[in-house]
Amino acid sequence: MGILTSKEALAIAEQKSLDLVMISPTANPPVCKIIDYGKYRFEAIKREKEMKKNQKKTEIKEIWLSMTIEEHDMQFKAKQTMKFLDNEDKVKVSIRMKGRQMTRKEMGIDVMNEFFEIVKEKAVMEKKPIIDGRSIIMILAPIKAKK
Repeated sequence: MGILTSKEALAIAEQKSLDLVMISPTANPPVCKIIDYGKYRFEAIKREKEMKKNQKKTEIKEIWLSMTIEEHDMQFKAKQTMKFLDNEDKVKVSIRMKGRQMTRKEMGIDVMNEFFEIVKEKAVMEKKPIIDGRSIIMILAPIKAKK
């Protein structure tokens, strides 16, 4: 419509029963648009909802192991971990060391590496086993499917 005074622009907007919306207030002269603001907000909210619907939030699931875990128990925990990885969730694998186990930290890291060997066809080691106080923590992420 060209350059108009604010009073002229408001008059035109009122004539058409629409709203005068400032698009770029820092421009010289400011840029305004005559639109139905209620409809504009409705469409903006609808677009946001649609974008949120298409997103997938990754959760971090946790699996607890023990330094003295038996083979069958490790297989069971690995099976549960694979279910989490199939759902595209990350998995935090933890070992809590108790008492004299603190002196044999390398045993815990060996258990973690053995556990990773079982699930490595579906997981990537995002964070290698690290010792954090009385805990050993490793984070596994699902392998992305190649398209």
